[in-house]
Amino acid sequence: MCSSEPINCLPVLTNILSNTFLRLLNSSARFRVWSEVFYRAESPEVKNYIFFGLFSYLLVLAAGLPPLFAMSSVEDYKVKSSSC
Repeated sequence: MCSSEPINCLPVLTNILSNTFLRLLNSSARFRVWSEVFYRAESPEVKNYIFFGLFSYLLVLAAGLPPLFAMSSVEDYKVKSSSC
């Protein structure tokens, strides 16, 4: 039932066991399990959408970090703290 790759064995085993228990309970529902970890976007529009979304998020994050460090330095100057 499992291929030579061990990563495929757990989803296959989970699928077999869950469907067996459902059949024992006379249910018509079935589980479908797959071993792909990440979603594979085949269309270039989806890839561009994901790329530009993450890129804009990183730009906002990069714009917000330097003022955080600057405010920390200003607060240290106001209370006249020193590291030594």
